[in-house]
Amino acid sequence: MAPYESDHSTNAGEAEAEDVRAGRRKAARYVVPVAVMGVAAATIGLVPALADSGDPDLPKISAQQLIEKIAKSDVEQLSGTVKISTDLGLPDLGGLESSFASGAVQGGGSGGSSADPSSKLLELATGTHTLRVAADGPDKAKVSLLDSASEYSVIHNGTDLWGYDSKSNEVYHSTAPKSGTEKGQADVPATPQELADEALKAVDDTTSVTVDGTAQVAGRDAYKLLIKPKQSGTTVGAITIAVDSKTGLPLKFTLTPASGGAAVVDAGFTKVDFSKPAASTFDFTPPKGAKVTEGDDVKAPESSQKSEEDLSKGLEGLKTIGEGWNAIAEFDTGGKGGAGVPSGSSGNSDVDGFLNSLGDQVTGEFGSGTVFSTRLVNALITDDGKVYAGAVTKDALVKAANAAQ
Repeated sequence: MAPYESDHSTNAGEAEAEDVRAGRRKAARYVVPVAVMGVAAATIGLVPALADSGDPDLPKISAQQLIEKIAKSDVEQLSGTVKISTDLGLPDLGGLESSFASGAVQGGGSGGSSADPSSKLLELATGTHTLRVAADGPDKAKVSLLDSASEYSVIHNGTDLWGYDSKSNEVYHSTAPKSGTEKGQADVPATPQELADEALKAVDDTTSVTVDGTAQVAGRDAYKLLIKPKQSGTTVGAITIAVDSKTGLPLKFTLTPASGGAAVVDAGFTKVDFSKPAASTFDFTPPKGAKVTEGDDVKAPESSQKSEEDLSKGLEGLKTIGEGWNAIAEFDTGGKGGAGVPSGSSGNSDVDGFLNSLGDQVTGEFGSGTVFSTRLVNALITDDGKVYAGAVTKDALVKAANAAQ
């Protein structure tokens, strides 16, 4: 089906552009807690999970109207299955998940529990995964990472946030962040809805937005919203969001890189049901004999606290270089880096060796440093502890560091 014309084009008026921005600011409706990350700047990469199964014949709609449809979506109850594959261009992590978890323990981050969401982050950084999800409003959600022989679940029920690893029979418990507050460590965007909301924040005059036909996802008729940067120099090629034609809920999110090839980010429902999940879905009691770690009681050692304080001070002075898709975040880690890795890194030789394997040594007017690269986000860490990061090319980072001198 041919693409529909967008009313958000190069010649769009200021009033209309503001309407678009206002619409996408209202797009988030609920939060499903799940931990997902990539190595650089907490980037996530999710590769095509399911194929479209037909192009339904739907009434024409403009990009502005479709964005408003997403913003007005009031879906708060659902259950379903999301299939995720990851292709950030990272090397095989092998058994490094345990090394990263060990590093977090030394830094006080995981408290020694394999059930802590932060110790599960890297499992979704590579490979193919299936998530079973359920939500009932902003205070009840469950995400289960299914494996052939085990299951890991994060459950948010009222004021409680639970993590359970059936393989190790360990439980992690902490206080859930209040609704409307900033996301906690287990609340990184992972569903199509959350990813779409993040993408729509980028809709401005540096962006082309069109409706690119229709698709059928998880048995639902959907429109495809196509978001493309107008700027060169960004690593983002295009973002496609499949939006349910009836509810306005994003059903599938795909991000393809400017370099071409497989998608970097794609999260899609394979099954979805908008009926109210059973209340028992969100009940959790630690199994008999399980080791329970109370996250609120875990305290970081003084060395880790000092590193976090230094980083916090650096982030207070965070600056943004450039605009739109070429924006680069600049901040100071508060200390010199060793071999391009800033002080306050994991302290684990396996982890640090892995991070260094991702890096390319660079020099310029700024001095020297290391660029850590994925297919989406790149970060330059100078030897004196400054960081430049963004969805831009390596050359753009070096140029920004030179200009900052």
